[in-house]
Amino acid sequence: MQSDIQAEVERLRQELHSTLAMYNQACEDLVYTQKKVNFLSLECLEEEKRLTDAQKREEILRKIAAKEKEKYLEATKEVKIARNMRAKEARERQIAELNGLKLSLEKQKIVDALISDDKRYRRYRKNEIEEATDFFSEAKLIGEGAYGKVYKCNLDHTPVAVKVLRSDAPEKKQEYLREIEVLSQLRHPHIVLLLGACPEIGCLVYEYMENGSLEDHILNGNGRLSLPWYVRFRIAYEIASGLAFLHNSGTEPIVHRDLKPGNILLDRNYVSKIGDVGLAKIISDIVPDNVTAYGNSMLAGTLCYMDPEYQRTGTIRPKSDLYALGIIILQLLAACRPNGVIMKVEKALNNNRLFSDVLDESVTNWPVVETEELAQMALKCCKLRCRDRPELETEVLPVLKRLAEFADATMRADRDSNIHAPPSHFYCPILQEIMEDPQIAGDGFTYEHIAIKTWMERHNVSPVTKGRLQSKTLTPNHALRSAITDWRSRLPS
Repeated sequence: MQSDIQAEVERLRQELHSTLAMYNQACEDLVYTQKKVNFLSLECLEEEKRLTDAQKREEILRKIAAKEKEKYLEATKEVKIARNMRAKEARERQIAELNGLKLSLEKQKIVDALISDDKRYRRYRKNEIEEATDFFSEAKLIGEGAYGKVYKCNLDHTPVAVKVLRSDAPEKKQEYLREIEVLSQLRHPHIVLLLGACPEIGCLVYEYMENGSLEDHILNGNGRLSLPWYVRFRIAYEIASGLAFLHNSGTEPIVHRDLKPGNILLDRNYVSKIGDVGLAKIISDIVPDNVTAYGNSMLAGTLCYMDPEYQRTGTIRPKSDLYALGIIILQLLAACRPNGVIMKVEKALNNNRLFSDVLDESVTNWPVVETEELAQMALKCCKLRCRDRPELETEVLPVLKRLAEFADATMRADRDSNIHAPPSHFYCPILQEIMEDPQIAGDGFTYEHIAIKTWMERHNVSPVTKGRLQSKTLTPNHALRSAITDWRSRLPS
């Protein structure tokens, strides 16, 4: 009986141990499960957050897409309108081009008829020009520009300059016609004379100007000599005279628009003449100087000589040429390029001590007072606004004429004072006196007979070269004796 109780107790103990082990396992499983539940809960929260964020982004993207769609529809609508407008403009342009071509052809027929029948200038044939220029030989070429090449030749036994339109510059045809139109009806001593034209090959025939352009002399180009001050004074007046004639030659003023030293030519006597009027414009409706008006015309001319108000507004006036005249006069005084010449002269005039420093150094006898007056007038012409510039005929021309007359009077006085002065070769190198009996010595120089004879008695070298005299033979210089005698005969008693 006792053994059965012990066995039952032992069985119960084992069951208890097994139950406790199962309980512990269950507790561990419960803890694990709770941890897993907590982990899953966190993941759910994060997933919910991500889902919420995604929903928000989706809403934002929907709004953006709606806006983009709206923009796309508007852009599509605008493109459709633009295509319709472009098609309409293309049709209108085609119609305008056809009308323009028709008008151009009609205008060309009229121009050709006018050119062929115009009696105001000589019409040359193509073969005449080709023969005169040796078929445009390089040996006859004297210049070249944007318009074309210029040749020197003889036509009708007269030296002429032939300007030939470049074959690859059809846009210059209008300038060619304008130059014929303007020059064929103008005759003035200070405007280049148009002798004729050859429309067949697009060339103009001018009088030949021996001393080239004023630009060559201002900048000493092509080996040109520096001009005396009195010639510069006269040239300033001559250019102004030519401009005044252009501005008042008819019922409608002609504005040159490209006045510059390169377009001012000098003849054999250094008389200046305005040329190259291909950009000239006939003004039918003059805008008053005190009114600022804006035009839509294309600018024409050379930048440094172009009226600042014309550049700004596109409105051309006669006083636009006055600005270029002022720049040219300043260049005549300072012998420099146009860039910065206004400021340079203004600064010098404000400090009288510096004014002489800006004048051309090749001229040593500038009349200071008159030169300063000329510079002041040039600066007035260079004012930025047309309304501030002086009147050409009533204010500028009288001053330039008076200064030119002063220059001519000074030149004549200098010439008269020097007309009786003996040339330097009349003087004996030894005695420094005018010779009575000039004799040529072995060194090739001429001396007074008694002076060189006495010299050779004491020396064996030349009085001039200091080289050894190979011969002591003297030869009478009859030509020099005759010249001295003739000079003495013309001296006042």
